[in-house]
Amino acid sequence: MDKFLSTLLDGEVASDFATKVLPVLRYVLFAIIIACAVVLTITTLMQDNDSQDGLNAFTGSKQESYYAQNKGASRDSILKRITIAMAVIIFVCVVTFFITELIAGNK
Repeated sequence: MDKFLSTLLDGEVASDFATKVLPVLRYVLFAIIIACAVVLTITTLMQDNDSQDGLNAFTGSKQESYYAQNKGASRDSILKRITIAMAVIIFVCVVTFFITELIAGNK
């Protein structure tokens, strides 16, 4: 793996890339991670807790309402989608951040 990275980063262009572009890219990725973490925290806190689901399973009572049938377009489903999207974005940015750290560490 080190041989592949060293052959990939040989030359003047690779040196400029590792010294000029990677630090800026790491700052941008870090800012994206922080912003997504804040949004993830807020959307998680805004979601309703479904603590009654366990009790309904125990007692056997369940209310069927228009709201329960159309949960796909509700506020909670939108917040859940935003939460999942922010978690995926954070994961991709963290992996990319550490890959850039690995590449910059080899030079």
